[in-house]
Amino acid sequence: MNTRKKILVIDDETINADFFDVMLSKLGFIVEKADNGKDGLEKVKKFFPDLILLDNIMPKMSGWELTKILKADPKYREIPIIMLSALDDVKDKVEGFELGVDDYITKPFNFSEVLARIRAVFRNRELFAQIVARESRLNLAEGLSTELKGDIARFIESMNDLDEAITNISPGVPAEEELPGLLDNLRKKSQLVRKHIAGIDARIERTMTEWENLKKNEIGLSVLESQIHSSLQES
Repeated sequence: MNTRKKILVIDDETINADFFDVMLSKLGFIVEKADNGKDGLEKVKKFFPDLILLDNIMPKMSGWELTKILKADPKYREIPIIMLSALDDVKDKVEGFELGVDDYITKPFNFSEVLARIRAVFRNRELFAQIVARESRLNLAEGLSTELKGDIARFIESMNDLDEAITNISPGVPAEEELPGLLDNLRKKSQLVRKHIAGIDARIERTMTEWENLKKNEIGLSVLESQIHSSLQES
């Protein structure tokens, strides 16, 4: 792990919570615990974990209920959840996935398996984030292209107006009383052209800044493909 991930363990079985606390902390994770869904919800708000290990059956508020609350809140819905349950029924697993949990592990569990699932969830989230970043960059490029076409059309229109204004002066010396108006019109057309040029330049600058910000945490396409292939092989 490049950064220390925060994991919230919500389980009313103290032995399980303490075990995860010790083992995950040794591996470099920052761990917080809660022994029921209600307290777990408060911990989510204060701790804002990168992942939740959530027991299904608990007092005060079950894992199902807590999941529904978190997934209904835009602030917390993207936090991945791995459900821990003593129930091995397919219906329970399906319900968990339909609620939005990322994985479902049946008790009794092996810690090596849990750790592998945790790492898989983090890896999958990272891959998804990379795909979203690439999609955002494509949208930026498309948006810039559309706006530039409009700006260029307005720029050409302004240039045509400027040419027309110059033509009105070029054939001969206008009457003295006409000259101030013609020059003022010419000045306005020139300013409009400059405005369009400045707008195009500013739009390109903003897009390039956004583009670079998206690229900072983006991995190469070949690495992304390799990670996706590796993830599929481990599934």
